[in-house]
Amino acid sequence: MMPMTRAAAKFVSLLLVLLAFSVACRRESTREPEEPVQWPEVPGYAAMPIPADNPMTRAKVELGRQLYYDARLSGDGSRSCYSCHLQEYGLTDGLPKAVGAYNVALPRRSPTLWNIGYHTEFYWDGRSGSLEAQAKAAWTGGNMGVSGRDGRPSTEDICRNLMAIPGYARQFRAVFPGVGCTADTVVQAIAAFERTIVIPADSPWIRFRQGDTSALSEEARRGWEIFSGKARCTNCHDGVLLTDLQYHNIGIGWDPRKKEMTDKGRFAVTGQERDIGAFKTPTLIDVARRTHFFHDGSVDSLEKAVDLMLAGGIPNPYLDTANLQPVKLTPQERSDLLAFLRALNVEYSIQPPALP
Repeated sequence: MMPMTRAAAKFVSLLLVLLAFSVACRRESTREPEEPVQWPEVPGYAAMPIPADNPMTRAKVELGRQLYYDARLSGDGSRSCYSCHLQEYGLTDGLPKAVGAYNVALPRRSPTLWNIGYHTEFYWDGRSGSLEAQAKAAWTGGNMGVSGRDGRPSTEDICRNLMAIPGYARQFRAVFPGVGCTADTVVQAIAAFERTIVIPADSPWIRFRQGDTSALSEEARRGWEIFSGKARCTNCHDGVLLTDLQYHNIGIGWDPRKKEMTDKGRFAVTGQERDIGAFKTPTLIDVARRTHFFHDGSVDSLEKAVDLMLAGGIPNPYLDTANLQPVKLTPQERSDLLAFLRALNVEYSIQPPALP
């Protein structure tokens, strides 16, 4: 072999450097960014709390988006997370009470997911302390039916199936290196995606909150004055999120014959008598798109729901009378109040992703 000239050696060295750089770049492109990215937040509200052990990254959110829409996550392949949170019903399912995998009837209505990342407790009774815990409970419980019991698949079975799909296997290895698909990583990805479901900054309600009075009609603006004043709705539906994230008994589920609440609500979590029949205040974002109201879906129109609240709820020994009293509105005031509630609708379009 003839010895290389100095120029040739420099040229080869340069090629090796460029090759190493190219390989490094290709390797880097397959890894999830180490630093969390900034996601849209609700204007005028505190920063969304992000768990330290589940930072938000684009790759994780995209994986979570796919899992959220994928019916292959359910025990019988019949439904996805999205099945209970449809955009045409304000991110609820349009049913009085939810129906889970294997056609299992569930005891409560599906709540909306708007701004869910700002909540600190989940479900109507607040029994889950994180969005990740809620997602896992729904996945392994009646909603998705992945219990691993009675012949139904376990989370390990579902993960095995997902990792057999090249598109999912590639993403899980990139987003969760050295771990891949587990019950924890699935719900971490789903929770990361769900934290991006926030009301758009250009929605009428947010624009109005930011000082743009033209964002609401004159009738809706009068309705806001009723909502925040005479009707005292902001006692519970407060702030930009239109919920205090607290628990209140408004009488829904009271059985006058048995003289008891048919669903004990928050009491089942705390054991405190004051929480009997108390449920978390739902946000009113997109409320006019819902077809059923309250935790049991027992009211089937927005007008009826408003009238029940204006009547002071349903009398029972645990009624939250500190925040709920009968209010008499004129027909025009009632109409204005309803106009405001309808103005809380959000114009948006969610396009399901292509699945691996």
